[in-house]
Amino acid sequence: MDAITKLRQTVAVVDDNVTNLKIARSMLSEHYDIYALPSARMLFDLLQKITPDLILLDIEMPEMSGYEAIKELKADARFRRIPVIFLTSRSDEGSELEGLSLGAIDYVTKPFSAPLLQKRIENQLLIATQEKNLENYNKNLAKMVEQKTEQILKLQFGILNVIAELVEFRDKKTGGHIERTQRYLSLLVHRMITDGVYEEEASSWDLTFLIPSAQLHDVGKISISDSILNKPGKLTPDEFSIMKTHVNRGVDAIERIEKETQAHSFLHHAKCFAGYHHEKWDGSGYPNGLSGEDIPLQGRIMAIADVYDALISARPYKDPMPLDMAKSIILDGEGTHFDPALIHVFRDVAEGFEEIALHHRGEDTAPVSRWSAQP
Repeated sequence: MDAITKLRQTVAVVDDNVTNLKIARSMLSEHYDIYALPSARMLFDLLQKITPDLILLDIEMPEMSGYEAIKELKADARFRRIPVIFLTSRSDEGSELEGLSLGAIDYVTKPFSAPLLQKRIENQLLIATQEKNLENYNKNLAKMVEQKTEQILKLQFGILNVIAELVEFRDKKTGGHIERTQRYLSLLVHRMITDGVYEEEASSWDLTFLIPSAQLHDVGKISISDSILNKPGKLTPDEFSIMKTHVNRGVDAIERIEKETQAHSFLHHAKCFAGYHHEKWDGSGYPNGLSGEDIPLQGRIMAIADVYDALISARPYKDPMPLDMAKSIILDGEGTHFDPALIHVFRDVAEGFEEIALHHRGEDTAPVSRWSAQP
């Protein structure tokens, strides 16, 4: 068949009167492929092999009436969308109303004229074709929107990754810190959700945005001078005071982005991570001295990831701490530095923290996906 040849549509005619079947075939076969069937049961046998574009269905038939047949058709998801036109010798309004209420799209009385029947079929097939085309269009449109959304997300995350890399490029003391803390955070959040810790709040988070937004928790360090950021030794009290301003500077930077763009949960999470990861459960942290659950949950989670990584990482003024010692310090901070409920979560995933740390040190090349640590 030529590629541009239009495929003929199929019509199933169901009538226990053989004469009616012959008449219908004679009237319609020039325009459609016709399946003439003497019973509703034979219609359902046919439907196991092909799906006609339209069904002409007699109402008054033995064994299974047209009303019974259409009920069965509409109850089956495979067949309920096939247009059905009732053929009947009944002309009363009640019968027509009953047929339409059962899902028929039209109602033709016998004996029928060829032009009228053909026009009814033509109109209904046109409507069905337009509905299919609209459905396909909507599916394609939805797919296009999904693809565009994915492209935008990739662009956004790509820009985010570059900003995170710039932070780490400037802060030469903390190589890999942003990536590691993001993985630690992912471990904690996934385990929180599994265990139902802070379930009401955590269940509202979209992790597609929450986890990557953690990369901005130290974005304010971009504004800290190199002489302080990369000083080869401990900071003086004055220098440390300046270093602490990276928190508010990071929040300011994210708020400027919020003003230029549409508000999004991504930026809300990023601001919480940046603004509150140095607060402490007992109120002794900075910059606001918040305590307990007044500290946003994102900041309380990031505090654990951030401190752990600082402990196990080398600095110009200290060697990396052994992993078991870092774990002990985090656990000892329960109720003072850290949220007690989150420390219980940390205890459950501490082995995963160690695996991530070893992996990034190059001491263990095993994949870390076992701990769902991929952001």
